[in-house]
Amino acid sequence: MNFELIKSVVELVQQFMEQNEGKALYSNDLHGFTEWINAAHQQDLGNPDWIGKESGRSSDSIINTLLIRMNRYAKSYSRSAVGSSVFSSQDDFIYLISLKNMGAMSKMELIKHNVHEKSSGMLIINRLLHNGWIEQAVSPKDKRIKNIQITEKGLAILDEHMEEIRRASRAVVGNLTHAEQMLLIAVLSKLDEFHDSFYRMNLETRDLLNTVYKKLN
Repeated sequence: MNFELIKSVVELVQQFMEQNEGKALYSNDLHGFTEWINAAHQQDLGNPDWIGKESGRSSDSIINTLLIRMNRYAKSYSRSAVGSSVFSSQDDFIYLISLKNMGAMSKMELIKHNVHEKSSGMLIINRLLHNGWIEQAVSPKDKRIKNIQITEKGLAILDEHMEEIRRASRAVVGNLTHAEQMLLIAVLSKLDEFHDSFYRMNLETRDLLNTVYKKLN
């Protein structure tokens, strides 16, 4: 039994009771204690520093830069994971995971789900079809539409390399605590929902930025 951990938790509970006494900012139960912990954590993250902040670099700029850097780190881990595998790129197993988790869908639904352009997405789908990892089947809802679904061979190849894929995902998360992971999921999900609404409009490239910018003002 980890007595040091228990001692730390007891000390936190004592701090919570002392700070909440007479103020009743939080309910005196587990829910209130959790809210207090989260609020304290938010304060720790509330005013971060970044390169160029003092000279006027905006939070917009640094967020954009950090997201680009994270994308490149994630790709490098994925390349390492698939380097000695049968996959041509990380997109192969990402598409297979999408079909495994979400079931059969049309080609365009799969492409849009993974935020790809049609030409890039079709190359990936054709490669998966050629390898026998996915197959086409007539949609039960509309006989004119062919859905694609993962095959037993695709499930087997995915299962064979899943441990390495999980390691790549774990590497991306890095040293974030569980609470930080949950906060990041919430923030990124909100941001993804915002951008996805514009992506699904199929706007012309020349109109995209102006349309989004008008929404923000």
